[in-house]
Amino acid sequence: MATREMITGGPWPDRYTFSPAVRAGNLLFISGMTAGDESGTIVGRGDIVGQARYIYLKMAGVLAAAGATFEHVVQTTEYITTTEDYAKTAAVRREVFAPPYPAATGVIVAGLLREGALIEISAVAVLPA
Repeated sequence: MATREMITGGPWPDRYTFSPAVRAGNLLFISGMTAGDESGTIVGRGDIVGQARYIYLKMAGVLAAAGATFEHVVQTTEYITTTEDYAKTAAVRREVFAPPYPAATGVIVAGLLREGALIEISAVAVLPA
């Protein structure tokens, strides 16, 4: 079995029972992220585009901590609570990713753990050698 290493991209409270990301061999599994800032406040409340941009900003920090960039991301999963304006998040993906785009899955959910979150995004990356 590959050794697992937690990647945080910044301070990480011991009270959490999950890692922001886990490196296993040359794979990086990034946990679902919402647009919560360091104090837990949702950034872009009511704005799925603003929330998506903030999530990708946070994700960039985790990728950098693992020595990767968005070009190393091969798969994303987006959990969304509303389809209103969701199509606009495609423009955000174009800001972040270049062709060929990562594989992607979108899932409509009744709600997310963080109150006010409209979208949560997880990802898988193949790390550079």
